[in-house]
Amino acid sequence: MPIVKIETWPLKKDDKPKLIKEITEVFTNMGIPAQAVTVLIKETELDNWGSAGEQHSVKFKDLKR
Repeated sequence: MPIVKIETWPLKKDDKPKLIKEITEVFTNMGIPAQAVTVLIKETELDNWGSAGEQHSVKFKDLKR
């Protein structure tokens, strides 16, 4: 059944269970059993991610994580 792939910069460890649970709930609200939902989180370091020609480690250096 559904496989949800989330690509993000590093998340706090404590935020991941909530994210997985809430994504799963989206599908269970559509009648899909929770056991059928897989959530994959791929984290990319901000040094390895950029937009508008700027590395995200620089662009978001003041971001509180």
